[in-house]
Amino acid sequence: MSIDALKARMPAYAKDIKLNISNVLQTGELTEQQVWGAALASAIATRSPEVIAAVAAEADRHLSPEATEAAKTAAAIMAMNNVYYRFSHLTGSDYLQMPARLRMNAIANPGVDKLDFELWSLAVSAVNGCGLCLKSHEKEVIAKGASKEAVQDAARIAAVIQAVATVLEAEDALAGEARAAA
Repeated sequence: MSIDALKARMPAYAKDIKLNISNVLQTGELTEQQVWGAALASAIATRSPEVIAAVAAEADRHLSPEATEAAKTAAAIMAMNNVYYRFSHLTGSDYLQMPARLRMNAIANPGVDKLDFELWSLAVSAVNGCGLCLKSHEKEVIAKGASKEAVQDAARIAAVIQAVATVLEAEDALAGEARAAA
């Protein structure tokens, strides 16, 4: 599986998504490691086996083993944090004042540059829709010297990777429905 294979599976109605796949993976604001770490972490957050496999295969050519592990760690830790902090935010401030009592040591020692890990956490938070986490990670990324354009690029990667997963899953479901009706 490859990025090209994902693009080849995009139907005509998703032409914009197909065109955006390559565009978001070639940015001047992010390093190669930041791009591919954001893509891998976002792919994992989509939960789409096909998208995860394709992005992981391509990311392996651009990421060190440590960066790959850190991107996977960002997806894992944010899967937990995005649910908890979205709950805390949406239900009220009392929960935000209470200790989370969730283990999050990976954030302190991610195995890669903290800026990269924060960007990947931001991308996963965008996929998972946690506004509180998005604000927190955006603040950290900016504080560590990234530009607003770099933040936007990470969010754009997350958005396109999520759109790819959505389109492919819809196409698979529609094809299954057509087979069942036949």
